[in-house]
Amino acid sequence: MRRFTGGGTRPMKPPPFDYVEPDDLESAVGVLAADDEALALAGGQSLVPMLNFRLARPTTLVGLRRLGLNRIEQSETELRVGAMATQSEALNSEQLRSACPLAVEALRHIGHPQIRSRGTIGGTTAHADPAAELPAALLALDGAVAVRGPGGDRTVPAQDLYRGPYMTSLRPGELITEVVFPVAGPRTGAACIEITRRAGDFALAGVACQLTLGEDHTIANARVALFAIAGAPRRARAAETSLAGAAATDTAFVDAGKLALDEWGGQAGATEEGRYRVRVVPTIVRRALAAAADRAR
Repeated sequence: MRRFTGGGTRPMKPPPFDYVEPDDLESAVGVLAADDEALALAGGQSLVPMLNFRLARPTTLVGLRRLGLNRIEQSETELRVGAMATQSEALNSEQLRSACPLAVEALRHIGHPQIRSRGTIGGTTAHADPAAELPAALLALDGAVAVRGPGGDRTVPAQDLYRGPYMTSLRPGELITEVVFPVAGPRTGAACIEITRRAGDFALAGVACQLTLGEDHTIANARVALFAIAGAPRRARAAETSLAGAAATDTAFVDAGKLALDEWGGQAGATEEGRYRVRVVPTIVRRALAAAADRAR
């Protein structure tokens, strides 16, 4: 295990902290469990700016790069992506492209290539930014995370993971080791659409959706999750229900967008920006569903 002290006292620089790089997963969990103020460092694309602005003040940073958590493995029913696989590695994975198109669509919207080259799958999942794309995709797909902690291994469904802005149900000392996506069936298409001020900026409003068409070209399965609307990603269940068994038409998609607005539009708050987030929900849901249907045909 490597250890040194970093940080400083100048403005816009991190406060002092110890830094360790454990050689194995058990050691990493042990350090995190022994210190309530310790934080795990994956790619650092979110945590390092928080340190510089002193929004995070850990006593110890636990670097995860030596743990080997970067494998991508597929079975008949699921794809397991190691938490330390970078977003670029996942985006370029042929396995991910064929098995989970929604994850790929979400990854394409994350920041810029330089950010994706360092940012990790586990990092963006655990960070729980309300405007993040991948947590919404994971939630829409009923995915899960594999977790290692002082009490051993457990699996946390995505629907139980997100509690609020930057808040998850992970327990003290626990680390995400894998992010688990279900394998998409045939005639499945996906889309992720978001509104941003500039390319690469954080989303003002977004939707991740996936459609599977039956042999008669009606919608056999629909998954819709909104992000950057509330404090955590949210499924648009009423919209999903309305689409089940319906023809994949613009009329159905317009109706689904209205239902998504009725269900979650009130989550964005009373500011002008919040009202804007609400107003665009029907439009982005309709556009995403139409794009997903085109890709499923």
